[in-house]
Amino acid sequence: MTQRSKYRIPFLVALLGLLLVPLWLSAEPVPGRDDRLVAKVVAQLLQQGHVTKPKIGEEISKRLFQRYLKDLDPGKLYFLQSDIDEFKKQETELGSMLLKGDVGFAYKVYGRFLERIGQRLKLIDELLDAKYDFTVKEYLNTDNAKTEYAKDAEELRDRWRKRIKFDLLLERLGTKPLPEAEAKKKIHDRYHGFSRRMKQLDNYDLLEVYLSGLSASLDPHGAYMSPNTVEDFEISMRLRLEGIGALLREENGQIILVETVPGGAAAKDGRLKANDKIIAVAQGDGKFVDIVDMKLRNAVKLIRGKKGTKVELKVIPAGKIEPVVYALTRQQIEIKSQAARSEIIEQGKKPNGEPYKIGVIDLPSFYAAPPGKEAGAIKSASKDVTRILEELKSKGVDGVILDMRRNPGGLLSEAVALAGLFIDQGPVVQVKDRRSGVRKYNDPEKGVVYDGPLMVLVSRGSASASEIVAGALQDYGRALVVGDSATHGKGTVQAVEDLADRLELPTAKLGALRLTFQQFYRVNGDSTQNKGVQSDIVLPSLTEYLATPEKDMDFALPFDRVQPADYEKVNMVPAEVKAVLKTRSEQRVKDSKDFAKLAKDIERVKTIKARKQIPLNEKELKEQMTKEEADKLDKTGEEPEPKSDNGVYKFPRDFTNNEILKIMEDFLQGKKLLQSRSVSPQRKSVAVFVEQDKTPILIAARRLSR
Repeated sequence: MTQRSKYRIPFLVALLGLLLVPLWLSAEPVPGRDDRLVAKVVAQLLQQGHVTKPKIGEEISKRLFQRYLKDLDPGKLYFLQSDIDEFKKQETELGSMLLKGDVGFAYKVYGRFLERIGQRLKLIDELLDAKYDFTVKEYLNTDNAKTEYAKDAEELRDRWRKRIKFDLLLERLGTKPLPEAEAKKKIHDRYHGFSRRMKQLDNYDLLEVYLSGLSASLDPHGAYMSPNTVEDFEISMRLRLEGIGALLREENGQIILVETVPGGAAAKDGRLKANDKIIAVAQGDGKFVDIVDMKLRNAVKLIRGKKGTKVELKVIPAGKIEPVVYALTRQQIEIKSQAARSEIIEQGKKPNGEPYKIGVIDLPSFYAAPPGKEAGAIKSASKDVTRILEELKSKGVDGVILDMRRNPGGLLSEAVALAGLFIDQGPVVQVKDRRSGVRKYNDPEKGVVYDGPLMVLVSRGSASASEIVAGALQDYGRALVVGDSATHGKGTVQAVEDLADRLELPTAKLGALRLTFQQFYRVNGDSTQNKGVQSDIVLPSLTEYLATPEKDMDFALPFDRVQPADYEKVNMVPAEVKAVLKTRSEQRVKDSKDFAKLAKDIERVKTIKARKQIPLNEKELKEQMTKEEADKLDKTGEEPEPKSDNGVYKFPRDFTNNEILKIMEDFLQGKKLLQSRSVSPQRKSVAVFVEQDKTPILIAARRLSR
């Protein structure tokens, strides 16, 4: 969860007179002229403003030391133990160095890293020319945490031999096996491409890795964001950019089109197609700039630009040789795939024979467009969901599902406002910081936009702001929470501190610090930190085992509690109703062949994650890596991406989502119904049930006048 910060900590910085310009690194990197200033400000802000009140001393220095080396060389394939022994002489000094603005260690290690990459490329090319016996019984160690750095060239060579052998085995056993020559070229290009990308880091890229390592030594969610990353972050918050609307990737030095953004200039023009190669860019009628071998981010910056301006692209269409030139006019593009969307689904039958109408709202994040002239169709998460709810009500939906399974969070203010759409009034979340103690954030507007049956979908990927909404609606008894056993477990608030604003340098671009300065708590007093929000009904999923929860992250803050807030439950989802819905769902899952297959997939994924080594014997590896296992290894652990039909959102109809709709159908009616009444003494609410075959299922609730 992020909050646009007004948090201010006074301190002096003696380097304000520096000319602030980025530096492009060569093979002999030297610090940029603004690095000292950025490092000093970030270190001081963390020490003075972080919620844990840290002292950036020896312990934090040791954490940073380990984190930086891990970020550069996670597989311990490039550095030697002698490198680490040399670096270790400064291990406890890094914090004090940064407080003085000294980033020399970051450049020293990075310079050595580039040197080692060059050496390893020669070894990789040599090993790719070698012959391999795939019948030998040997193993590749995958437990990097317990692996030591290679002590000498011989040990390192054997480590790389096994790595290349494994790479070749994957190509032999893939769903589309490659001939040996093609497989070797693919692996060659992969490692040489990595080398090229590493050499293209500029000083801000390196600062982002190093200073984010410092922040991550305090908690998992703080980070230094370079100016380019800040721009990307702002786009993600406002869901709006200016350009041609093209998603690009880099492959072997080529900039390749993945897809165009619906509604963007490129999509409307129609000439750019997937897998087209963009080789040069010109501004207006200016000269073309060659972008082959250019860092992807820099190529994107050349293509982006202010709406109304012209850009020319020199393109080699997919499957052709001769380049063509496309002239496009940039425009403002709204990223509608990341905005709230909805669909009405017909499910089951009412007593009168008509199907139930269920409104499904997909909410991927908590965003907000900046006020003023830039405002377009996408306003904010809360405003967009308000509009959608009004549309769903006008079409007579019987219930609403709020899908936040892919929602990693966003703006705190939007989470509070969105939860308030479903409750009349009262606190939504409690926030604690080191200066003000515990404060309550209340529903900003009295009244309810939607007061009917509500289900909230969550997963291990649902984090931060989405946990605030799910937790509040669960505490109020307003919604049924369905999904993984628990959400991610992020109970901290980050403020984005623009460093140039902090230093009163309005024209400078120094990046920003995402600072963890608060913790949030549910209205029942529980933190979501590490614990998350537990689902009322748990559905088996791969996300549960593929996603990494907060509690398993390095330096995650502990769970704690504060006093419960004063709030009135509406009791629209009584415990006895949850029990009935849970029992019915568990029985359907038990009887489902699809869920039975999923259970086997889950066991395979758990087995794969538990392995500490991989066989390099082709027969043994083939037995382990069934097609199903290989497919699971390729998945990210996220829920299925919502589909679109000519730009219209479609709720994916897989077996998991079909079960979700069945639960909602039970929630609305059920097949065994019993009339009963339940009055909440706190809220004076009446839960109304309908009778049919003696099982109570909640239909609606209304508040009694006092």
